[in-house]
Amino acid sequence: MSLFESLGERLNHIFSKLKGKGKLTELEIKQAMREVRVALLEADVNFMVAKDFISKVSEKAVGEEILNSLTPGQQVIKIVRDELISLMGESNAKLEISSTPPTVYMMCGLQGAGKTTMTGKLALMLKKQGKKPLLVAGDIYRPAAIEQLRIGAKNAGVDFFERGTISPVKIAKEAVEHAKRMGNDIVIIDTAGRLQIDEKLMTELEEIKSNVNPTEILLTIDAMTGQESVNVAKEFNERLEISGVIVTKLDGDTRGGVALSVKAVTGKPIKFCGVGEKIGDIEPFYPDRMASRILGMGDVLTLIDKAQAAFDEKEIQKMEESIRKNSFTFEDFLMTFEQIGKMGNLADLIGMIPGIGSKIKATDIDEEKIKKYKAIIQSMTKKERLNPDLIKASNRKRIAAGSATTIQEVNTLMKQFEQTKQMMKGMNGGKMQRMFGKKFKF
Repeated sequence: MSLFESLGERLNHIFSKLKGKGKLTELEIKQAMREVRVALLEADVNFMVAKDFISKVSEKAVGEEILNSLTPGQQVIKIVRDELISLMGESNAKLEISSTPPTVYMMCGLQGAGKTTMTGKLALMLKKQGKKPLLVAGDIYRPAAIEQLRIGAKNAGVDFFERGTISPVKIAKEAVEHAKRMGNDIVIIDTAGRLQIDEKLMTELEEIKSNVNPTEILLTIDAMTGQESVNVAKEFNERLEISGVIVTKLDGDTRGGVALSVKAVTGKPIKFCGVGEKIGDIEPFYPDRMASRILGMGDVLTLIDKAQAAFDEKEIQKMEESIRKNSFTFEDFLMTFEQIGKMGNLADLIGMIPGIGSKIKATDIDEEKIKKYKAIIQSMTKKERLNPDLIKASNRKRIAAGSATTIQEVNTLMKQFEQTKQMMKGMNGGKMQRMFGKKFKF
């Protein structure tokens, strides 16, 4: 089950009963709000946060303007969406950059939350933005933590700094000096974690903070641990005055309560979320986009961001040229499959499409079928991929054998290819440019 899928289904069921009515009574709204409150609590939203949320929504929803509206159900949904956005932080909270390089980010969190992995992901994201990050191995206690960060730095293609198991405070101070000498404008310190918060851990983190004066202190929490993560965030904030939160495992079987609670409890925004295991699986956190996804309204902007990051500009231009010349081939079709694969989990992508995501469950997405389709195309000869008209019955038999599929599956792909080709005829460069943004100019 993907992020907030259960909560989204519950809320959509509740609101569907409101949308079907021309007028709403105060009693009907209060009943709906009771159901919303239960749904939030079942999604592991903090009790006081849920209570306050329902109070604010109810106060606005029973106003005379709403009750007398021609579309009261839609008005209530808008109020809920606005309050969800407010709950999660209004807008995307960007990373602060120091006016005097290097900018220092101090990563903290408990063991198992994904802090070290997220450190590498953050470094790669910043490198793509033109920065020169230095990853610092400040966790000297956990076995293999230094090596894990070294691998993360290598995968991200960024610089790495370690001094073995000497004092973490000394490591941090030396790393900042090293960054100044080597021209690293970003220093990301991976600090030690514990299985639980203790005085020794907090004292060490406070000493690192006072010695390197980090631009930001980013806390990594695990969405899978629910309210425990919110309590952890509260304690870290009280001791360290964190500047932001990174939530990991939002792509997993999580109820999502952490994302809806942590800002209200700590006063600090979620800045990023981890959405997969690959080093590129990190996204800025946008409260408005997340609210839309929770309510089944889709998230087109994030979908476009993913497309721009995944699709190669030259390949897009090549495909657009094929469309113009009406020469869309299996080579183009294969490229489409491969580029979509780079965008992430297909079920999550479907969930971002307005009007579709809420109707299609993750279990309806057959990613194995896509793998088969890729295998079928790869079993074709170069001539067949470039000229699909060459593929006759005998060719299909050979292609099926070569891809370990059936002739029926080959026929199905051929049919879908023709349908896609016909759809492409109706597209022009302007439509593709609107889909992928100004990055691609045709």
